[in-house]
Amino acid sequence: MNSFFAVTDNDEILALQPRLTAEDAGVRRIALIALIDLADLEEPEGLLWLIERLADDPAEEVRAEAARLLEAWEDEAVVEALCQALTDPALAVQAAAAQSLSLLKTEAAGRVILPWAGHAETSVRIAALRALRELRFADAAPAAIQALNDTDANVRREAVGVLGWLKQLDALPALASLASADPDTEVRRAATGALGLASGAEVLPALRQALQDSAWQVREEAATTLGKVGQPDAGPALIEALSDDYWQVRLRATRSLGRLKYAAALDALIETLGHRISNLRKEAALALGELHDRGAVAALQAAQDDGDPEVRKAVRIALSQLQ
Repeated sequence: MNSFFAVTDNDEILALQPRLTAEDAGVRRIALIALIDLADLEEPEGLLWLIERLADDPAEEVRAEAARLLEAWEDEAVVEALCQALTDPALAVQAAAAQSLSLLKTEAAGRVILPWAGHAETSVRIAALRALRELRFADAAPAAIQALNDTDANVRREAVGVLGWLKQLDALPALASLASADPDTEVRRAATGALGLASGAEVLPALRQALQDSAWQVREEAATTLGKVGQPDAGPALIEALSDDYWQVRLRATRSLGRLKYAAALDALIETLGHRISNLRKEAALALGELHDRGAVAALQAAQDDGDPEVRKAVRIALSQLQ
């Protein structure tokens, strides 16, 4: 690649050349910062120098700085250079490049990144899928579906994220399979959450199964997602989840029962209103208000003197909904 300094006529940038080619890596790094300020305002061609430094500078800290400085540019040559930097031998450079890629916003950037989602190196696949997720790049769906079978759990998790953001309905069977059978807890949790992209009853069996998962994090996600899909048939499983060993699961189940306005949960929610954990009492009060069942009035009135101000506030809100 030809150096930018061969084509520019910007005196301020030309004045930087001695520092940009200095022996001291620290001097070169500071010069790059000055260069990007000038290039951003006056000389877009200055990107060529940063790309060169990203690819060829002998100092890890200079390459990493170049990767960070390139985060604001959507030029396809920049995106390709950042993708190439994902294979840099230095982890700091890889991390800086991955971060810069995750901040890009254009479809053109997605087209450049997409082939890297199938790269031989695991870390590259992870970074590429993460960037594609942030872009909401529709053409990434086939690659993400394929990545659901990756041998690395982190890759599978990023692929789930891509499909969830894209609301890729044809991926629901694969996501349901991961939610119930993936050996990695975080993959199961992410897949369970991604099932919320559907609003139909077809995801209920997988979510009910996830509500019985051995990991409480997955059960918590299942309790949350069951409220999002808006299926009243989820009610009995959520009532059962109010007895979960973990309060986090019980809290999400309480919240979802309110969202579903599941009338049969009245007694269970009134019982939860007396729980020793104040967050659960607060959520129970709010859920009782959402049921719009005056059968909850007496219990809510009795809770008006709760020792926690947040619970008292929730009780007031609930009673106002029942007037």
